[in-house]
Amino acid sequence: MFVDLVTAVTIIKHLKTSLAVSGLVVVMTAAASRSALAQVELAGSWAARNHEDALERGGGPYAVDYTGIPINDEARQRALSYSASQLSMIERQCSLWAQYYLVTGPFGMKISNETDPIDGSTIAWKIGGWEDRAPMIIWMDGRPHPSKYAIHERGGFTTGVWDGSTLVATTTHMKASSIRRNGTPTSDRATMVTSFIRHGDVVTVLVVVEDPIYLTEPVMYSKSFELDTSPQMPIGPPCVAGYEGVDDRQVPHFLPGANPSINEMTELYHIPRDALMGGAETMYPEYRKKIKEGFVRPEKCLRNCGGPPPQR
Repeated sequence: MFVDLVTAVTIIKHLKTSLAVSGLVVVMTAAASRSALAQVELAGSWAARNHEDALERGGGPYAVDYTGIPINDEARQRALSYSASQLSMIERQCSLWAQYYLVTGPFGMKISNETDPIDGSTIAWKIGGWEDRAPMIIWMDGRPHPSKYAIHERGGFTTGVWDGSTLVATTTHMKASSIRRNGTPTSDRATMVTSFIRHGDVVTVLVVVEDPIYLTEPVMYSKSFELDTSPQMPIGPPCVAGYEGVDDRQVPHFLPGANPSINEMTELYHIPRDALMGGAETMYPEYRKKIKEGFVRPEKCLRNCGGPPPQR
């Protein structure tokens, strides 16, 4: 069969287009396969390995210790007015911590995933909550974050994407809370980016918190968890509020200049008050040089000394 020149050229163009489209499909399929292969399994029970920041993940920090947190003056004044007795108010007993408590708190985590019934892809990762932290749902289906005027909840609103083998989750719409359990405040405009980085049976969770109201720079926290054959509970015991002796006509607080704990760490460890007041400068190693000349090491440690007990 013979064809004219115009028809022959048209056929060649169609062939080139078909080959190009086929090649593009192959490349996209291969890229998607590589992306899926790069993802890691996160579902399971993860036990907390609290080998750092013992006070944060134990009984709690000192009442006035904002070292290493880039707070501004407004946050500092609010923190100094805070009294832990506020947690005994019946309306605040079950107010819960924000999602950064996942890494600053002492507990492990239970991770599960919700899958698409058709193709088996993960629609959402779910991290179980506890008595004092709401569950976190990390949506993986590309849905947008709500309007800034939408309701803010303790669990916030979180979406996630894979960056190679690291799950990166962005959380917005959290309620105002504290970034440290001594009243160091965060506002309802705070956002958090969480990276889940798995190495074998260990997953490291890194959070970066930004707050245009109370923080002058981002602040970072990390915590490692180890895969555990013992099941972690997906939810903690229910919080049941009850009367704890606080007059319901009062909000426990300290007036400016009246916080009784402001000199506690200075007396115990000789740490300068300026360092305890926090601020971005106190985050960096260079700050040690600034306070070195005025620091006198105590003769002995009196509290929270770490290390083995003294020999008798």
